[in-house]
Amino acid sequence: MNYTLNQLQIFLKIVQTQSVTKASEELHLTQPAVSIQLRNFQDQFDIPLTEVIGRKIYITDFGREIAKAAEVIIQQVHAINYKTMAYKGQLTGRLKISVVSTGKYVMPYFLSQFMQQHPGIELEMDVTNKQKVIESLENNEVDFALVSILPKNLSIEKLDLLQNKLFLVGNPYKPVENKENVKDFFESLPLIFREKGSGTRQTMEKFINQNHISVLKKMELTSNEAVKQALLAGLGFSIMPLIGIRNELRNNELQIIPMKGLPIKTDWSLIWLKEKKHSPVSEAFLQFLQKQKESIAHETFSWYEKY
Repeated sequence: MNYTLNQLQIFLKIVQTQSVTKASEELHLTQPAVSIQLRNFQDQFDIPLTEVIGRKIYITDFGREIAKAAEVIIQQVHAINYKTMAYKGQLTGRLKISVVSTGKYVMPYFLSQFMQQHPGIELEMDVTNKQKVIESLENNEVDFALVSILPKNLSIEKLDLLQNKLFLVGNPYKPVENKENVKDFFESLPLIFREKGSGTRQTMEKFINQNHISVLKKMELTSNEAVKQALLAGLGFSIMPLIGIRNELRNNELQIIPMKGLPIKTDWSLIWLKEKKHSPVSEAFLQFLQKQKESIAHETFSWYEKY
């Protein structure tokens, strides 16, 4: 046996995601690189770890046992790294954050300086839709979550980081008929929605319901990037967070369409369970944000103020 730590990590991620493609995305590796490492790892065993039926990969019972052992080994390696850093007097441990998909344009900027100050900290940031973010928080699987709509049935505490603004957005070359009545205007547009479970979708539907709008033409896409590409192609219009379309506005590839009742304003809030017992790492991050959030917002998002 001559397998490497890298091969153990790759195999464990494949088991967790049930997909070579998803594993490569989460590990920030190319799919061929992951496939090669999986093959090299499997070649060291006489019993198959996986089997492929059609285009889907399945983990064998033996493969699952190996994955359990791999997880223990990786945890021990992390423990060695933590103890080494701690011996040097550095803050060590993991910081786990779940972020709604559009929050990927926000959260990294509030993490960068903190992570540079504490190289012994390992970051796990899961980017997904609002429903899954809240589930991970409720199950106490993460230290914090970043949302733009606060959960109603969960006892939480919060720290507001940045205002969230949502505008009606479309292709600048697609003609729009001017109508003073908001209801008439929207009912004439092909609208593009995010998937169910998305916070942006929830905000958009709330606006539509409040204005008693009947949506006749609509399209549903599963990511903010997919919606943006559809808008760029002229497939329709959508209510989108300003944070994700800075470059497209600057390059005149998208336009904001002035409309009564818009923009919708919420806050990007870091939230955590009210009874949460913070680790030294998460407590240090919270203290860092309380001191630095305003300067980070001003330095990084000053462009935001002109809209």
